[in-house]
Parts: sequence; structure tokens; C-alpha cells
Amino acid sequence: MRKLAVSVALGAAALVSTAALAADPISFNYPVYKDYIPPYIPPVDQGLKGSFYLRGSLGGNMLWAKEVRHPNANPDRFDTDALGWGYSAGIGAGFETGTGLRFDVTVDHLQNEGLRITKTTPPSAASDAGPYTLNLRSTLALANVYYDFGLGDMGLSAAGGAFGYVGAGAGIAFNSSSVSYPSGASPIPDGSNTSFAAAAMVGAGYDFGAVVADLGYRGIYINGIENSGATVNHYSIDNALIHELRATVRYRF
Repeated sequence: MRKLAVSVALGAAALVSTAALAADPISFNYPVYKDYIPPYIPPVDQGLKGSFYLRGSLGGNMLWAKEVRHPNANPDRFDTDALGWGYSAGIGAGFETGTGLRFDVTVDHLQNEGLRITKTTPPSAASDAGPYTLNLRSTLALANVYYDFGLGDMGLSAAGGAFGYVGAGAGIAFNSSSVSYPSGASPIPDGSNTSFAAAAMVGAGYDFGAVVADLGYRGIYINGIENSGATVNHYSIDNALIHELRATVRYRF
């Protein structure tokens, strides 16, 4: 009887101990998961991503050339004595790689008036003496490449704040020109020609994200301007330079 009582007591003690362990897991350093908060893991920075864009530009320009050639005149070269002034408006489409490099094609309508030579007498005939002023209308089609770089602490990103850029382009200029000449002088025919053109760009802007705006300088080189096909009073202007201040807005999509 005594052995039975001892066995029952030991069994009861074992049951009580098991219940105590189940009721108090913290005392044995068991983890509690109901209040567990995982550590914050920031998203992976994928860096800049490429995107296509449309662009529009508006600018003012100044035309300079060293001289105008009149092959059938004597002399046949006349130094310019006044600059030409005008404006341009253009559109384009391009792609930015997300690394700072971007590429686009642009088409601009350019107008300029005022580039002048003055014939004196002698050696010109009295009827031909006076000012001759160029009126230029040109369509520029250029393929361009640029490199954008961050300015200050804002850097360059998908919505990168302030940035600067440099660029270059090459293409074709479709020129249409006329010359205003003194009353009584021999008429100078209007004309047109196609010429190689190139450009260099530098500027700064602000990246708002979907919209990017910039203001910059563009130097345009036109290899030749002439009234092609004219057999009488033919003229040509070699190595014309156009200095332009231009504002541009780009829209990413």
C-alpha cells in the first residue's frame, strides 16, 4: 500500500511540473513570436533608367560670316559689316540611357536677317553702290548626342534637380535666301541650297521628373549659303556661324 502511495505521489508531481513548464515558457528563455517585428530592409536602388522623350525649343540667334563672295563682281569678295539677328523654333525626339548619355534628332526652323556688306564706288559702279542685306530661312535637321551631369549636392537621378550638359550634333541645313539691295542696283535673284551643318551645345537645367527644362548656348556651323542656280549676280557665303541662346522643355514617357 505504501509503494502504491509513493507511485501516485511521484506521478502527480510529474504532471504538476509539466503544467508549470507549459505555463511559463519565458522563464526558460523560449522566444515569443507574437510581438516580433522584422528589421527594415530598404529597397534596392536600381539607379537611373532609360526613357524616351519629346522636346520643343525656342531661341534667339545671331549670324556671323567673314565675307560674301560675288564671283562676277570686281572685286569678288566683300567683308561683312553688320551681323544678322533672328530666332529659331524646333521639335525633336530622343532617348536617354540613364547613365547621363542621351541622344535625339531635332528639326528647327531658323530665320535671320541683317547680315550685310556695303559696296562702295569705286570700285563698284555708282548704281550698285550701297548696302546688301541677307534674309535667311533655314531648316536644320540634326542628329545629336549629349552628356548630362549633376550640379551641386542634388546630383543626377530620375528626378535629379539641377544639372549641366554638353553636346554635339551633325546634319543638313536646307537654306532659302534673298538679298535686299540698293534701289537702282542690278537685281540679285533669290535662291536656295543644301549644306552640311553641325552644332555644339552647352547649358544647364532642372530635372523635375517627367518634365525637364534647360537653357543653353548652341553654336551652329553652316558650310555654305548661296543662291544656287543663279547665273547672274550669284553670291555665296562660306563658313557661316550662328550663335544661339535656346530654351528647351523635354517630356519623358
